Amino acid sequence: MAMEPAELRAAIEAILFVSTDPVRVDDLVEAFAEEGKDAIITQLDDIKRGLETTVGGFMLEQTAGGWRFATRAEHDPVLKKYFAKKGENRLSLAALETLAIVAYRQPITAPEISEIRGVNSTGVVRTLLERRMIRVAGRKNVVGSPFLYRTTKEFLVHFGLNDIRDLPRLEEFGDLIGESLGDDVVAAIANADDSQTQGMEVPLGADEMLTANERAAEELAREDAGEAGEASSDDGAVDDDADANDASDDVADDAADEAIDVTDAAQDDAVLDTNVGMNDEADNATKEESRDINTSSDDVADEAGATFEVESDDREAKE
Repeated sequence: MAMEPAELRAAIEAILFVSTDPVRVDDLVEAFAEEGKDAIITQLDDIKRGLETTVGGFMLEQTAGGWRFATRAEHDPVLKKYFAKKGENRLSLAALETLAIVAYRQPITAPEISEIRGVNSTGVVRTLLERRMIRVAGRKNVVGSPFLYRTTKEFLVHFGLNDIRDLPRLEEFGDLIGESLGDDVVAAIANADDSQTQGMEVPLGADEMLTANERAAEELAREDAGEAGEASSDDGAVDDDADANDASDDVADDAADEAIDVTDAAQDDAVLDTNVGMNDEADNATKEESRDINTSSDDVADEAGATFEVESDDREAKE
């Protein structure tokens, strides 16, 4: 038995309200088999027009091949402030840059992403895999067969896109994500050569596809660990060199100190010898002066004795 239009509309609204993913028309047709596809599409259009007329806090939008309730763009600042305060785990700028590279240059490998960004991006790629923003789409037919990545349905839902072809121009991607990408990043994405990937995508088998994302995450983790190990080794080598330089500096300082001590000792000896020499010269001069004085005294005494003898002889002659 067919439902009344108002009843059908209320039921569709209830499904849209509780669904965490965009609701596909085909799924609604299956749920309301007696109503028909046209009746369901009519109710969706009525719901959409009604929300646009009332201009409330949310609207009905078509995204990722389905329909969902979504907040209006003008409320984004308030929502960002509220959920930032509640500790919402938002994508970092590095993740958004990497996501832009994948979105506009897919399919693409992790090394190619790192080359465009200019930094190692394996950790960011792994994060986006875990957040289900990107997925493994196959392998590139080159040495090593690296994984190729594409955006996911969750990416479309997150940014309110119905199809990947609805992406704005690269220069306007910052407006879509609510963050400003640097001009250098935008230029690097625009100038990236994706011709090498064309025709190089090797699809994965059904069994391999089931675990592809997990294996890609493990592979990226190993690469990250390898990079960290190399960095630690480099730091250790730098530390060893620094220790060796410090040791050399210590030896040089000790040698310099010893040389200074020897010089000081030599200077002390020289001063001592000089003092001794000066003392010896002073002693010698004193002795010479003493000898000269004694000699002069003897001469005076001799002259006095001779004078006395002459005077004695003169007295005797007078007598």
